[in-house]
Amino acid sequence: MATSDTLLRLRYRFFPDRMFGELLTKSWIDNVIPALALVVAVLIMVALIPGYLSAGNLADLARQVSEMGLIALALTIVILSGGIDLSVGSMFALCVLTALVCMNVLGLPIAVSLVATLGTGLVCGLLNGVLVGYLRLRAFITTLVTLVIFRALYDIIFPRLASAIVGNMAISPTWDLIGYGDFYGVPVSFFIFAVIAVALHIGLSRLRPGWRLRAVGGARRSAYNAGINVKLTVCLAYVTSGLLTAVAAFLFSARLGSTGADTGIGLEITVLTAVVLGGVSLGGGRGSAGNAIIGTILVLILSNSLIRLSMPGSVNQLILGLVLIAAVLFDRKWVKNRGKILSKIYVSPTFLRLPERDRKAEPAALAINDRLGDTELIGLGTVEGPEDVILDRNDNLYTGTRHGTIVRFFAPDYNRSEVFARIGGHPLGLSFAQNGDLLTCVGGMGVYRVTPDGTVAKVTDETNRSLLSIIDDSRLRLPDDLDIAPDGRVFFSEATIRYDMSEWAVDALEGRGNGRLICFDPKTQTTRTVLRGLIFPNGITICRDGQSLLFAETWACRISRYWFDGPNKGKREVFLDNLPGYPDNLNRGSNGTYWIALLGMRTKTFDLAMRKPSFRRRMAKRIASDEWLFPNINRGCVLHVSETGDILGSYWDEDGENHPSITSTCEHKGWLYLGGVSNNRIGRVRIKDADPDWTALDDYWGKDR
Repeated sequence: MATSDTLLRLRYRFFPDRMFGELLTKSWIDNVIPALALVVAVLIMVALIPGYLSAGNLADLARQVSEMGLIALALTIVILSGGIDLSVGSMFALCVLTALVCMNVLGLPIAVSLVATLGTGLVCGLLNGVLVGYLRLRAFITTLVTLVIFRALYDIIFPRLASAIVGNMAISPTWDLIGYGDFYGVPVSFFIFAVIAVALHIGLSRLRPGWRLRAVGGARRSAYNAGINVKLTVCLAYVTSGLLTAVAAFLFSARLGSTGADTGIGLEITVLTAVVLGGVSLGGGRGSAGNAIIGTILVLILSNSLIRLSMPGSVNQLILGLVLIAAVLFDRKWVKNRGKILSKIYVSPTFLRLPERDRKAEPAALAINDRLGDTELIGLGTVEGPEDVILDRNDNLYTGTRHGTIVRFFAPDYNRSEVFARIGGHPLGLSFAQNGDLLTCVGGMGVYRVTPDGTVAKVTDETNRSLLSIIDDSRLRLPDDLDIAPDGRVFFSEATIRYDMSEWAVDALEGRGNGRLICFDPKTQTTRTVLRGLIFPNGITICRDGQSLLFAETWACRISRYWFDGPNKGKREVFLDNLPGYPDNLNRGSNGTYWIALLGMRTKTFDLAMRKPSFRRRMAKRIASDEWLFPNINRGCVLHVSETGDILGSYWDEDGENHPSITSTCEHKGWLYLGGVSNNRIGRVRIKDADPDWTALDDYWGKDR
């Protein structure tokens, strides 16, 4: 048995199964298949066409990518907003005509010509934006109509100016540089395209306008309810599309110096094929600048190669049409099945063997009792999810709710309450700083500070990223509990980096070290991870030596001590192991003791399941999540322990009526206050023989502070 357990530990330590699931969560995974298709296409063309990778051919391809890539980016932005623009081909033709008239016919300076071309694209995009965004007309029909309008304008104007355009040449070194110039063999137009593409990538993936655009495209009603100006966002998407199309037309005009009756005809289909082939979803909200660029290169390689292979134009169009159908079909299947695949493989159990407990040999201090049977209930029905509780120097009681607020109950009877602060996320762990500020961990948001007057400010929402982590663990996903060291440093736990607040219990099925201990230093305003690989780290309390802290690892059923200062700095040891239940928050008590909340009790069934990772994996794959085997987190108790880790006593709710699930405890002037993340009330019970004057704030900061 020992050998088998050792092999299982080694197997799940060195060959983790979570990597594929984490890869599927990455947004760039949509680029993988188009990128592979691009590599295959290049290899095929190299084999079929002699000299395909010659410098001249690559330079010509780069110039075409610059022009078509900008239009693909333009269409991508519109599609991300949930719309479509079929008028880009005709809009492109109008902008080309404007640029050539300004440069060849009127002889205007290049800057004026550029402004005129951008103005044409702006007007065309604004027309689409107003019709679709503000008047809420259907994007497909609207842009089909504007396609006809823009093409009609082009057909009316072009014949009258064709001779003048062809018969004159622009005299401008800058114009020639844009059209034919290069830098170390790379066309200048490609550098222009690269700068714009990088800026758009940053804007779409890292800045607020991009997030809003995706939100509108993904769920327009939800975006509206979140306070996003949907109409303006959609309108600006079309305006941006018009401007990018105008830039592409300007580069095209500089390269060819002429135009024809067929300019832009069918371009919308080619660009749409490139965008969809690159992985931009026609459903909106999903895609990137990288998708558009990969698709553009792939389509240009395919179409140019077919021409060089002497394929008729009609065959070329037929193949592009078939490719578009295949891309749309794949996109539909991928979007439909990606979530299903992810739900089956993301949960990645590992081996976790907890020491067996001999119930008959348990100390008398753990015997089931009914000390919580007479618990006084505070705020019954007025609070939802009071995960942690804390009291100030005026005996007022504070707790967070799942509605995103911190509620204050006024002493002495706690019948009157008010919303002390509105955070936005669910406040979990709470702790008072020396200056009276209330700090809280907020699920999905980070660590926040609330001043005595109720002003809310962010403390930190990120830490240093792990070098070998697939998922981005720099952002705080589930900060849980916190405490403040004598020098002001804030130590807090992040229970898991793989699951959100709504899925925190699923982390129990993995049993792996997905959590970490983090420190924020207010002096340097930096946040650093100090311990990784913790098994759902939960409650934290600073020890009275001012150099160490205790933290709970819930699914490991243990309390550990970590020294952050002093001669033992960096050392970690077990403080209390093999607990009968799952520890949550822990806090100081009077007489040098500590209180530990157990949110649920261990069962032999789940302990056995934790030693069977393959069983848990099959369970997660084959049955619905509401039928999974979870740990017992519905009924717990409170433990009272000494400063050396000896269990002094326990508090149970024998009938399970007042506080079956307990996630936090707080001693204050002879009373024990109880919180529970699944409760709708706070509990209060008398502590026998407790110091009636002891408070946590005095123990931390002294009575005169």
